[in-house]
Amino acid sequence: MSRRNKLQKFAEILTFPNVYENFDNYPPRLTGKGGVDVDLKGQWKAKHFKNDNPITLELACGRGEYTVALAEKYPNRNFIGVDIKGARIWKGARIALEKELTNAAFLRTRIELIAAFFEAGEIDEIWITFPDPFLKKGKSNRRLTSPKFLDHYRKLLKQDGLMHLKTDEGVLSEFTLEVLEADEKAKILYQDTDIYSKPLPMEELEVKTYYENMHLEKGKTIKYIRFTIN
Repeated sequence: MSRRNKLQKFAEILTFPNVYENFDNYPPRLTGKGGVDVDLKGQWKAKHFKNDNPITLELACGRGEYTVALAEKYPNRNFIGVDIKGARIWKGARIALEKELTNAAFLRTRIELIAAFFEAGEIDEIWITFPDPFLKKGKSNRRLTSPKFLDHYRKLLKQDGLMHLKTDEGVLSEFTLEVLEADEKAKILYQDTDIYSKPLPMEELEVKTYYENMHLEKGKTIKYIRFTIN
């Protein structure tokens, strides 16, 4: 993608009412449409969604396929896609606006800062869909299911709130299972190393992202883990 194209998307995002961005990490703060400062911590339902429906996060949402698809499929639930790449978020946010999905929003921030923007227990469910597995030696602590990230999620996830990992990468799947088994607060509810080899256990898994379709075309199997962390 050209630099000019990216700059155009960044400028357009500033006009979107469904995108919030974090540019300053210390202290973390959010800006909304027009670059205006906003404070949504503990108030996402009241101030943005204007309803009392449960909230699901999609972490490392990329182009937001899951966020948009689930928002369309479940109009009585709220969905927030989270990613650091504004040019990626732009696509999902634009589609959500075109489809008038008022239950879909996007948050641009580093995931390690996520607890700064949500109150304890404000989130009902978290999806991690095809994140970077960080396979290089010494990078495992950057995986989104590493212990340090689970601690961030605990700060905002409600008691017994569900977490989901969907990935094509066996190393990440095995790593996650090891982390969860070593975590006294975590509980593995379901796992599968090849979800499409049998009837799917839940409708949400029917959604296929851009990257997932690429992996399937290469003959890779899709792994899924459902668990709780508090």
